[in-house]
Amino acid sequence: MPIDQPPEIIFDWNSLDKVGTLSQQPYEFYDETLRDGIQSPTVVDPPIEQKIAILHLMDSLGIHGADIGLPGAGPRAAKDVLRLAQEIDKSRLKIKPSCAARTHPSDIQPIIEISERVGRPIEVMAFIGSSPIRQYAENWDLDRMLKMSAEAVELGVKAGLPVTYVTEDTSRSRPDTLYRLFRNAIDHGATRLCLCDTVGHATPDGLRSLIGFTKTIIRAMGVEIGIDWHGHNDRGLAVTNSIRAIEAGATRIHGTALGIGERVGNASMDQILLNLKLLGEIDWDLSKLLEYCQTVSEVCDVPIAFNYPLAGRDAFRTATGVHAAAIIKAEKIGDQWLADRIYSGVPAGMFGRSQQINIGHMSGESNVIYWLQKHDVEPTDELVKHIFEAAKSSDHTLTTEEIETLIKSAPKAT
Repeated sequence: MPIDQPPEIIFDWNSLDKVGTLSQQPYEFYDETLRDGIQSPTVVDPPIEQKIAILHLMDSLGIHGADIGLPGAGPRAAKDVLRLAQEIDKSRLKIKPSCAARTHPSDIQPIIEISERVGRPIEVMAFIGSSPIRQYAENWDLDRMLKMSAEAVELGVKAGLPVTYVTEDTSRSRPDTLYRLFRNAIDHGATRLCLCDTVGHATPDGLRSLIGFTKTIIRAMGVEIGIDWHGHNDRGLAVTNSIRAIEAGATRIHGTALGIGERVGNASMDQILLNLKLLGEIDWDLSKLLEYCQTVSEVCDVPIAFNYPLAGRDAFRTATGVHAAAIIKAEKIGDQWLADRIYSGVPAGMFGRSQQINIGHMSGESNVIYWLQKHDVEPTDELVKHIFEAAKSSDHTLTTEEIETLIKSAPKAT
């Protein structure tokens, strides 16, 4: 049963048919914010000091690995990757660094050099497009792809680095092509395969078939190979798919803070962690999850939508009379647990937030009384009526400044 949920108060259909955890094997989380996330054409690439702050927040959230950049992209990218790898080493962070690279020596060699300078392994995420549409556009044939892949994987392995073989657009790739690419990569030393839903094409059924197919290849080869799931959100399924990927057998799940990334973005790491916490799948401290979202929003210049889960302005805010009344009743009987859940599927207090009651055209007088009491203003009948009537004639939720103006203009009791 999900965390802290008394069965006599909330009936949980989510756990009705649940017989165990999502997966019988350990799985990890891998953060792409500092590479795939900042590839968004709208996102600002933050200065290195801010990247270091984000890296520390990832570590505090128990995220196991992070893509710290693509050093083959140029001198600035390489410099940032070096600093981030050095920070992990200097601060003894638990998070493991990795870097993206095309299946080309010019991308992999910089990773090897940075790893040698830092004195610790950096995982190579060697990627190549695998779908027929990509092959057609690039004019690639499979033999060439196999040769490029083998050389890239071998280069990383010979340098003593772990190599994950990443097939871009895996979710639209042919099984016969994937079969040869996967076996080729494993034969040359890859220790993980990353299945990419690069354009957000996959549905839960599709990813289940794809992961099942990949597991069959690995089983037939008699090797221990990890499976990564890297999802994008073009259909709005990225978070759901990431959770389903764990259930289907993926052992590492990728995501970015706030889901930033190209087009409509990646799977939101914060939402993945939030849901797994509420499902009782993870038990560690996520008290810095809100700070993680807010920091990335600020330094990457990405506004958080007002209705975004957990971090949005309205995530725990109501101005509706019946909703507010229920929260107020719960608080009056001294039950903060109840107040935090009566009209919220996410307990605000668990993540450092609180329920907010505002005043608007859908409010009742209880909203007004509650707001005034919370702001140490005596809720006289005249004042409550004055604000209530103003709210009912308004077309929006009143701001603090508007309510303060109404308090000043309210008729005095006689």
